[in-house]
Amino acid sequence: MIERRLKDRLIHLLDRTPAVGLLGPRQVGKTTLALEVAEGRPSVYLDLESTPDRARLSDPDRYFADHEAELVVLDEVHRVPELFQTLRGVIDRGRRSGRKTGRFLLLGSAAIELLKQSGETLAGRISYLELAPFDALEVPARDLDRLWVRGGFPESFLARDDASSFKWRQDFVRTYLERDIPQLGPRIPAETLRRFWTMLAHNQAQLLNAASLARALGVSGVTVAGYLDLLVDLLLVRRLPAWHRNDGKRLVKSPKVYVRDTGIAHALLGLRTKEDILGHPVAGQTWETLAVETLIAASPDGTEASFYRTSSGAEIDLVLRLPGDRLWAIEVKRSSAPKVEKGFHFACDDLGPKKRFVVYPGTERFSLGNRIEAIGLVALATELRSVK
Repeated sequence: MIERRLKDRLIHLLDRTPAVGLLGPRQVGKTTLALEVAEGRPSVYLDLESTPDRARLSDPDRYFADHEAELVVLDEVHRVPELFQTLRGVIDRGRRSGRKTGRFLLLGSAAIELLKQSGETLAGRISYLELAPFDALEVPARDLDRLWVRGGFPESFLARDDASSFKWRQDFVRTYLERDIPQLGPRIPAETLRRFWTMLAHNQAQLLNAASLARALGVSGVTVAGYLDLLVDLLLVRRLPAWHRNDGKRLVKSPKVYVRDTGIAHALLGLRTKEDILGHPVAGQTWETLAVETLIAASPDGTEASFYRTSSGAEIDLVLRLPGDRLWAIEVKRSSAPKVEKGFHFACDDLGPKKRFVVYPGTERFSLGNRIEAIGLVALATELRSVK
């Protein structure tokens, strides 16, 4: 069992708010984490994809009244959207009777649906957490390459060998395309969405070119935008915005797009082993993805993440705007002997970040001149976690 860093934060929120929404893609470990937390207090668990468990909620007001003193864990809650209105009334009655915290833990695999429903009816009554696949701070340092190759979904990362891991990821993609996404409503041919997802993997960590993707798929730009919105809402793809503050420069405005789990990106591209990946042009981009996902997850609450690029070639892979208006500029390199490009120097001159880092796969920390430090991924993520 790998301890999830989010556990303490989840317990903290349950002790302070009536409801917590734990969001994340399927098979990321939400249920395992929820049950682990529930073991520490009186609780009841319902899987709302199970017909018998849904039957228990035929009279939800009565059921929740019977379990008023317990934490009620509702898994895949977006499958029963009519529950949200009931939850609002139950929470408000509980508040009046002194039961103000730790009432409900809502698990959902579709961020947009859950946020929309709970936002309409549970405003001021719910806090949110996102559980992502394992990142570089949650696995032993010696397993960092395994995390990069296989990704952070527990079943994939912990598989007995690369072949088993690759098969699991293939099945994961197929299940999402053929079962999960159709259940959410969009009528998108599975093969079309697979091609789109694969195209994003080929263009990992690159600027979004919606027109090019639309031409390749034979659809409109609006349709491509809808496909992308869906994968972002399912927490499978990250759309990293461009730095947008007006500083007199000609800034690139298109977002960068990442298939968030490197193992899924590799599976979409048919890359089974580390050797396969090292022989493919996408190796540097998926390493950047692992770094970006880990560093954003390690950042303090309220951090804004973006990238910086100008038409003249100034570029920073990741700009973190930390609370207190502190800027950190981060360049990501796969090389064990990283070098700083001129574009990074120019971009730092533009933005004047407080700290400047080049993240690389090694463990030593050393200066690269001009206030820039080379640092390992785990070390930088650990430093971010300590920021107040």
